[in-house]
Amino acid sequence: MGSLGLYFLDVVYSFTNCMVCFPGSPQLKINSRSFKIQRLLGEGGFSYVYLVQDNANQQLYALKKIRCPFGQESVALALKEVEAYSLFSPHPNIIHSVDYSVASDKSDPSAKTVYILLPYYRRGNLQDMINANLVNHTKFPEKRLMQLFLGVCHALKAMHEYKVKGGPGGARSEGKAKKVRRDAARADAEAAEAAESMEMRPSRRNRDNDDDDDIEAEGLLDGEVSMAQEGIAPGGERAYAHRDIKPGNIMIADDGTTPILMDLGSLAPSPTPITSRSLALQVQDTAAEHSTMPYRAPELFDVKTGSVIDTKVDIWSLGCTLYACLVGKSPFEARSDETGGSLSMCVLGGDWRFPDEGRDAKKNVDGVISDKVKEIVRKCLRVEPGERPDVNELIRLVEGVIEELPEEGSEE
Repeated sequence: MGSLGLYFLDVVYSFTNCMVCFPGSPQLKINSRSFKIQRLLGEGGFSYVYLVQDNANQQLYALKKIRCPFGQESVALALKEVEAYSLFSPHPNIIHSVDYSVASDKSDPSAKTVYILLPYYRRGNLQDMINANLVNHTKFPEKRLMQLFLGVCHALKAMHEYKVKGGPGGARSEGKAKKVRRDAARADAEAAEAAESMEMRPSRRNRDNDDDDDIEAEGLLDGEVSMAQEGIAPGGERAYAHRDIKPGNIMIADDGTTPILMDLGSLAPSPTPITSRSLALQVQDTAAEHSTMPYRAPELFDVKTGSVIDTKVDIWSLGCTLYACLVGKSPFEARSDETGGSLSMCVLGGDWRFPDEGRDAKKNVDGVISDKVKEIVRKCLRVEPGERPDVNELIRLVEGVIEELPEEGSEE
């Protein structure tokens, strides 16, 4: 079934929830504000994203709708990104949520639907720009691309070096994050009670036999955002890794020059010491679900007991993202397509190259990538996390390259 068919099915479902239909246009209310649905922007898993218009002022927004059937998708997980947006707001390179609500499904009391209202960026995301370049046989001007890349680095710096905020402003943002968590916990508790009353509660194995490793693994998700800060004094550092950096998660602001990092549902505290085999498997499974494969760091493909997963996973993903902007796809998609090999094996072996390199180099490659830009990609794509630059070093490297690159249309 195509997107249009899924859109209409989803709208029909929504009418039984919190939408009301006026002739010719689906409408919806988020708290006290009403919106008109314009069109479907995207979909995946349990979620849909719509373009909506505020009936009061005609402003456009993106509305993310996440269906949370009990036992499959929790409200806490769905609202995790809103909790994270509250922590990092305001930041010029990180998206913020405008509003959110949790609604009950009248036809299924154990299911909840989460609505997240976000800014709408008419220029789309970096993946849209890559696709346009492929269709039009064009490429990013290197200086402009590196300036966009620098903005993403600054967004990551705010996450990798997040400091627990003090004062009234900090208390407000962290208070908002904790409120989101409380709302999610309340909604999940209501869903569990409804499921129990309908005899739908999933069977659970006898916890008397749980070992410490299982308890540790199950507890990992409990404190991934604001709870991870408990016990840290204002000004103390509580680093986070995004864990799903890719072109599709980097929006372009309406000015055409400002990148906006979005989708913080994969956010995790950093560093994460892997102290048991069950924790290793849990982190690996979470990465498989939330970290897009062609941009996923090798240490998340094969998580080893005794290792530490830290913010260097984002540096790897940044390298893949920069390569995709230069070539049209991730380095490991390109290499596995070329060799017919497994993408994961290419990642674990660090097997990739630029199109104009190696024995099988393509001749007459469109557009020459400068050595300075290639070197940034190489530094990010070191298989050993400790050999990759941290975000501050990467910012210094990128700023140096931007200074040396010629302006668009000028010659070396």
